[in-house]
Amino acid sequence: MPPIMRATIVKEFRFEAAQTLPTAPEGHKCRLMHGHSFRLEIHVTGEVDPKIGWVYDHAEISKAMNPLLDRLDHSYVNEIEGLENPTIENMCAWLWRKLEPQLPGLSEIVLHETPTARCVFRGFDA
Repeated sequence: MPPIMRATIVKEFRFEAAQTLPTAPEGHKCRLMHGHSFRLEIHVTGEVDPKIGWVYDHAEISKAMNPLLDRLDHSYVNEIEGLENPTIENMCAWLWRKLEPQLPGLSEIVLHETPTARCVFRGFDA
């Protein structure tokens, strides 16, 4: 019997959005309206199906993400229910809650708000 292969596939998305961080410390520049060119990675981990040769269809990730991207892209993120304080940590948690029921094997969400600043989110502790 051949060994079981495990792998992680990653699908990347981009969106533009404005935000304020109302709970940042008084005087912090992020309390002011600002925008980001976000880059988002969705990671799905599992066993490679020996017949098909993949873990999961990338198209299924896009299918789950597209309605969320429609809501996020060119938005004022604070107006989205659940994102009233849209730190990248909170945005990752919001995305996880929306995607986990649709994406078996969801293992990681990485949200880049700048080329050098990102959050790596691996779900919730029980």
